[in-house]
Amino acid sequence: MGSDGRQQRDWHATTCDEALLHTNSTLSGLSSEQARQRLAEHGPNQLRQAPPRPWWKRLLAQFDNLLMLILLVAAGVSLGLGEILDATAIAGVVMIIALIGFIQEGKAERAMEGIRGMLSPRASVIRDGKRHDAPAADLVPGDIVYLESGDRVPADIRLLETRRLRTHEAPLTGESVPVDKDTAPVDAETELAERSTMAYAGTLVAHGQGLGVVVGTGQHTEIGQISDMLQRVEKLRTPLLRQLDRAGRTLAIYILGAAIVTGLFGFLVHGEPLAEMFMASVGLAVAAIPEGLPAIVTIGLALGVQSMARRHAIVRRLPAVETLGAITTIFSDKTGTLTCNEMTVQALCLPSATIAVSGMGYIPEGEFRIQRDSAGDKAHPMTLGDHPALGHLLTAGVLCNDAALARNEERWQIHGDPTEGALLVVAAKAGLDIAAVRHSYTRRDHLPFDAERRYMASLNTFEDGDRLLVKGAPDRLLDMCRHVAEGDILSELDHAFWLQRIHDLSSQGLRVLAIAEKRWSWETALKEEKIERDLVLLGLVGMLDPPRDEAIQAIEHCLAAGIRPIMVTGDHAMTAKAIAERLGFVRTDAPLTGRDIDRLDDTELTECIRTVDVFARVAPEHKLRLVKAMQANGGICAMTGDGVNDGPALKRADVGIAMGIQGTEAAKEAAEMVLADDNFATIVNAIEEGRKVYDNIRKTITFLLPTNGSQGLAILIAVLAGTLLPITPLQALWVNMVVAVTLGLALAFEKGEPDLMQRAPRPPNAPLLDLFLLWRVVFVSCLLLLCVFGMFAWLLHGQDNPLALARSGAVNMLVMGSAAYLINSRFLINSSLSWHGIFGSRPVWLAIGLVVLIQLGWTYLPVMQHLFESAPLLPMHWLAILLASVGLFLIIELEKRFWRKRRPAGLAPSQAVTNAADQTRETRANTS
Repeated sequence: MGSDGRQQRDWHATTCDEALLHTNSTLSGLSSEQARQRLAEHGPNQLRQAPPRPWWKRLLAQFDNLLMLILLVAAGVSLGLGEILDATAIAGVVMIIALIGFIQEGKAERAMEGIRGMLSPRASVIRDGKRHDAPAADLVPGDIVYLESGDRVPADIRLLETRRLRTHEAPLTGESVPVDKDTAPVDAETELAERSTMAYAGTLVAHGQGLGVVVGTGQHTEIGQISDMLQRVEKLRTPLLRQLDRAGRTLAIYILGAAIVTGLFGFLVHGEPLAEMFMASVGLAVAAIPEGLPAIVTIGLALGVQSMARRHAIVRRLPAVETLGAITTIFSDKTGTLTCNEMTVQALCLPSATIAVSGMGYIPEGEFRIQRDSAGDKAHPMTLGDHPALGHLLTAGVLCNDAALARNEERWQIHGDPTEGALLVVAAKAGLDIAAVRHSYTRRDHLPFDAERRYMASLNTFEDGDRLLVKGAPDRLLDMCRHVAEGDILSELDHAFWLQRIHDLSSQGLRVLAIAEKRWSWETALKEEKIERDLVLLGLVGMLDPPRDEAIQAIEHCLAAGIRPIMVTGDHAMTAKAIAERLGFVRTDAPLTGRDIDRLDDTELTECIRTVDVFARVAPEHKLRLVKAMQANGGICAMTGDGVNDGPALKRADVGIAMGIQGTEAAKEAAEMVLADDNFATIVNAIEEGRKVYDNIRKTITFLLPTNGSQGLAILIAVLAGTLLPITPLQALWVNMVVAVTLGLALAFEKGEPDLMQRAPRPPNAPLLDLFLLWRVVFVSCLLLLCVFGMFAWLLHGQDNPLALARSGAVNMLVMGSAAYLINSRFLINSSLSWHGIFGSRPVWLAIGLVVLIQLGWTYLPVMQHLFESAPLLPMHWLAILLASVGLFLIIELEKRFWRKRRPAGLAPSQAVTNAADQTRETRANTS
């Protein structure tokens, strides 16, 4: 393999003799001594394991962000102030957040174990000229290994002998049907999914037998390369984590700077004692730091996890909830994700008609309609009695067939090859009794399908004698046919006409089979030279793995929400294109293959990915490059998948989404989210939930910061003015905790806005607080500051009350003003001045009721008065606080009305603020 770490030799392109020569082996296998030496040289046939991180390092890593450090500082300050209860509460929040991340990260590190478990534990190997079982871990290059139906391939093997061997490679390549294997070398540039001479580690033998020489073990297998990539993939931080980190750093710098400047100003200008100014600076920091913010964000994400679980989306990492709301691109595997993974006959071509078949999957229900023209117009439903040639074609498909159709409880299943199963299902749709047909026309002999022959033959007894029935590749059977049958009438085969019909079906993405027959004498042995001439063509069958109905709707919703779906599959380009068009993908004109991707450097791929929505015949490294290319364009990517081959891209993507039913453990462990129902539509629900969570987080931050801002400003202004502090540092800490624990949590339970899925995805580099929200924070902070100072001054100077009572009034004014602002915050710009706006949220009023009870206790309980140096308020004081709170609510509603008028239809609030600022600058420029 090449420089990317894959094996140096193209084993699929070597002959059998060359493979034995290069591995220094023979058909008699290695000797025990040779195997021992090679095991010492190459190591065991196991995937390399990185040493696990000690648990304590994983735990300490949870504290490696500034917001966690801010919480720890707040706990330390509280402890320094002698408030052990508050310090314990903050420290408890820190530990809860850390433990959640610690547990989730522990699950993620088990991703490699899921891949390692795919290697076969035992293998049938020739050693010392004898066949015996050996541990798969002991296999070495040069070992001769037997493969049989049902085996898991234990290593990468160059096949030397095959007997109708077929392997199921969907976990590795994404191919939806078993792949035929043979021994003839293929071109060195052949893509992974088409290397018919190779059996790869971790894949399953679906049919037949084989013998091969081991050419790659452990980390040097294809699955080993995926394991290597998965370990090397860099996991990106989510947008919310990046924004919180940036916001946390900014807050810390400003708060620290303001605290230092304030303390120095009071000491140097006003001559206040240094110790007193130090405590004032600490108080400012305590007041301004939003201690509850990280906890509320975590709780909001956790609520999103619970909500998504109820909608069949299992989120394994908390930040993925928010990231889903920012998704701009979904990379989706085709087989089993967008499609049903059930081959279904869609069209039947007879000499005089093309018949469309309805119904999807293995359920034997559907209608047959003759297509009248190339546009696909269909007549009324038809029956076998209307077209006897159709019945004969379907009967031949049932007889030349080794599959079985069975109903298991409420689900129909195919036992055997999916392609043959599709022929049974279409026959059952037409009303044929499969068991009765096979009983009536007994099989005398048969020739199984062979990859070299490319057909299967079955000799069956009919009323008028024995007939040889043949099905296989259409181009192969056309060369074997001389006539075509329409009922009892035979006519010369028009080769060009049938080739065109094959092309027409293939261009629709259908897999095409031909069915033919001829009369036969049962005494004549089934020999290829006699079978392969003078056949009579009965017709063509076109089938495909159909799209899921719910996936079609989900893609419509994605496009309406500004989310771009991209198909990434191991299937053929023509098939992928046709399925993508049926699903409603946009840019399907020119699909790219894995070979096309190889020709592009990273820069060219970054440009190309903007205009292509279908990628076919891709390998794992291609998927990873595609995700990186989209991220280089600034996209936030989700990657869906179910196979081992999806692991690296799942890990690199901003959100990896694995299938819960058909997905491998390796895919689930590498993903952030698992679809419990394997339903693509569930992704849309999860994205909607993610957008709602992000909206609520922004509302919560916009609500919390003014509380902190007004407290910090109150202390700052008091120190700068040389006056008394309206709120003490300990009281500020109390307000922060009460508001965060009660009022702050209420917005996390808000329902999503009606237009959530009509909005374009937010830009990944958009700030958590845009210009509009920053204005709102400053505006409300100033309003609360005026209310707090006004209440403090009125009680202290206007009413000539003690300082403790004035501060008690200021604290309650701040809390009740925040409660009023909570109702405003339910809608960032839409009006809350309505019955629904004020009373439409039960969590909001439960929070307000709870905070009122808490504040009554804080105001009137002697123990609280002693701890916080507060005093009881009179009814007239509460009336003043209530009137001020209502006034604050109405002023904010007027501000919201102003922005609604300034905002053109469809324009975001932040854009309206920007436009207003631009207009002001233009006015000033014109004036000057």
